[in-house]
Amino acid sequence: MSVRHLFTAAGAALLGAFGFAAPASAHVAAQPAAASVLTMSAGRIGASAGGVVALVGVVVGGLALARPAGRVGTANGPLGAVVALAAGVIGLVLGAVVAVTADGGVGTGNGLGGAYVALVVGLVSVVLGGLALARARRTA
Repeated sequence: MSVRHLFTAAGAALLGAFGFAAPASAHVAAQPAAASVLTMSAGRIGASAGGVVALVGVVVGGLALARPAGRVGTANGPLGAVVALAAGVIGLVLGAVVAVTADGGVGTGNGLGGAYVALVVGLVSVVLGGLALARARRTA
């Protein structure tokens, strides 16, 4: 290998290292910084609200299944089942809206992780409410 080829290869390596790194570093600097742990963004609030509503639906649906003679049980009509179904659907909708509108991934402060949790808990609430409603219709 001649000295001319050595200098050409070294120059190309330096140009590749510094010439292509500048646009990449500019791209990283243009990305929005992740929100801190204590910052409550709109996505986090929406996902938290959806998760809490869906969790209430899970509790009410579980009580409607476990205690059929209770206040929210199937003995007094399908009140607990309907509440669990409604809360589950609200949790599913809020979780889906936050998941669809989130800009970044999980951990960026947009509420995407909470949206996934709200979707899962909302689905559990809908299933429990459906089971309680089916039991209420059988006993009526």
